[in-house]
Amino acid sequence: MKLNRRALLAAAASTTVTGRLARAQTQTIKIGVLNDQSGTYRDATGPTSVICTRQAIEEFAPELKGFNVEVLVADHKNRPDLAATFAKQWIDREGVVLIQDGGASSCALLLASICRERNIVFLSTSTATSALTGEACSPNTVHWVYDTWALAQSTGTSTVKSGGDSWFFISADYTFGHILEHDTAEFVLAAGGKVLGNLSYPFPETTDFSAQLLRAQASGAKVLGLANAGTDTFNCVKQAHEFGLHKTMKIAALLGTINEVHGLGLEVAQGLRLSEAFYWDLNDRTRAFAKRVTPKTGAIWPNMSQAGQYSSMMHYLKTVTDMGPAEAVKDGASTVARMKKIPTDDDAFGRGRIREDGRKIHPFYLFEAKKPEESKHSWDLLKLVATTPAEEAFRPLDRDHCSFAKA
Repeated sequence: MKLNRRALLAAAASTTVTGRLARAQTQTIKIGVLNDQSGTYRDATGPTSVICTRQAIEEFAPELKGFNVEVLVADHKNRPDLAATFAKQWIDREGVVLIQDGGASSCALLLASICRERNIVFLSTSTATSALTGEACSPNTVHWVYDTWALAQSTGTSTVKSGGDSWFFISADYTFGHILEHDTAEFVLAAGGKVLGNLSYPFPETTDFSAQLLRAQASGAKVLGLANAGTDTFNCVKQAHEFGLHKTMKIAALLGTINEVHGLGLEVAQGLRLSEAFYWDLNDRTRAFAKRVTPKTGAIWPNMSQAGQYSSMMHYLKTVTDMGPAEAVKDGASTVARMKKIPTDDDAFGRGRIREDGRKIHPFYLFEAKKPEESKHSWDLLKLVATTPAEEAFRPLDRDHCSFAKA
């Protein structure tokens, strides 16, 4: 059958319209990963966190029906003003509907406020302050992975019970450091221990901790509690070893990760105590996750914050699929409410849930760095000392002071 010119034009127009309709049915959801890409917390979050977010999107891709995901990345350099600038530009100009990570507590608290004001989702995975589910709680925020209460409870209580009943703290002089020291001190005292002293230092410009370490050594305390993170923890542990503190004191990195242990090497790090919500060698599922993602990270094995990027993004995508992309984009608070109703389950953290106050609930683990002869390869670094069950790991809801959550 011959087609005349009018019929051909009609067919072409029909194809164009159909193509436009098909494209219109696929919605792009923009999310932004905002953390420290170049400073103190680069190894603790940074590029590996972005890779873990992308890993979740890649694995969930077969289930992405009617939408795709675009990832924006920015470095806030641990500066709240930069964090706020990026967040507002992303939301107002780029149409970002979710901000993930957060980093430094001062940045995350401001991001939580902005995301609530703009009604988008905030998934905080590397922030320590427990205020995110306390006085600064928001119906738009989910606090994944850890907080100062969980870290303090896991490390402080177990260490006192094993004989470390006198402490000296060295703390970063900003919100995170002060809260972490305060929370840990409370658990030390509650367990029957005592605090013999504390010193804070300017953050982030301090690299020489000799004055603080010598004061700690002179205190006679059995435990040195480091209320800091990233390269600050690395430098403190390294310099403590140089001063011989490890011979008379147990060193507890209150927010230590496998990154610091790997960088220090087990000859220096052996005996270091730290609490994590994730470790690659915990079980078959964590090992499988690590095996999938490490080829993309330059053989850097993910820590708990980075695994939290994968875990939280997987759950977000499940939620968007459940409620539909149009509804998820429309209302961040409603999306978070739906996230709380769906049980969490992924290879990094296993099964869990999100509590009414936005606290992600899962077990917590106290580890000790292995002796060199106990390690089978370069990332075989930690041995499990104690486990805190999921329902005991985080601050009870009736002590949270969250304005909209009821115990």
